[in-house]
Amino acid sequence: MSIIEAIVLGLIQGLTEFIPISSSGHLVIAQTFFSGASNHLFVEWINIGTLLALLVYFRHRIISIIRDIIQAKRYTLARNILLTAIPAGAVGFMFADFIAGTLFFNSAFTVVWTLAIVGVVMIVLDRIPKASSVDSGERLGAGRALIIGLAQILALIPGVSRSGSTIITGRLMGLKAAEAAEYSFLASLPIMCGVVLKLVMSSADRQYFIDNAAMLTLSNLCAFISGLLAVGFLMRYLSRHSLALFGWYRVGLAGVLAIILLVQ
Repeated sequence: MSIIEAIVLGLIQGLTEFIPISSSGHLVIAQTFFSGASNHLFVEWINIGTLLALLVYFRHRIISIIRDIIQAKRYTLARNILLTAIPAGAVGFMFADFIAGTLFFNSAFTVVWTLAIVGVVMIVLDRIPKASSVDSGERLGAGRALIIGLAQILALIPGVSRSGSTIITGRLMGLKAAEAAEYSFLASLPIMCGVVLKLVMSSADRQYFIDNAAMLTLSNLCAFISGLLAVGFLMRYLSRHSLALFGWYRVGLAGVLAIILLVQ
């Protein structure tokens, strides 16, 4: 892998992990155009950069959640985060090898379809009936938190977007856009920690990191910097706007990719 490819993949990971246009979809596309195939293990390792970006950006919020648990004995938000994280985390853990080795999950054609379908949902989201309003992730009932978690399973398909699936479902469950985004990012932390832990525990995956340490370190640094910028941008943007802009981007990108793939 070249330095340019490592930088580009890291920037894509950081920007698209949080902006709901699908990091896995964009990485599959980028790797396909760089080398003709997707390297699922490289993509998993550059989760470290975006995990660190989230931990830094939400450090005060995370500390307040821990204080709520230890000092105030308030467990509702932590419970909801776990209910949202567990379904996708469990499915991803149990079927990781299947996902990594199946053409459907590594195909640019899959990305085209999922980009377009989820994009249309984002465009019409404000016109879809929603559950009664709640003002924060802590106010979600356990059932609503679990529904968001079940929707997050779809994000295992490249092009769907983890943040996109959870923000959309959070909106449908009664959260405003900015609150849905914050809840989505907090609920992603256990999953991202789980991905990194799984990699560290596997001797084969550790060896892959050792063999590609320079490029992975560079990619993770780029993912960290771009991720910090992206999450800050999205939180500000969604405090005043809807997801429609990202939906139009997804639909437009799907159209361009479909044309490119068909004429190749």
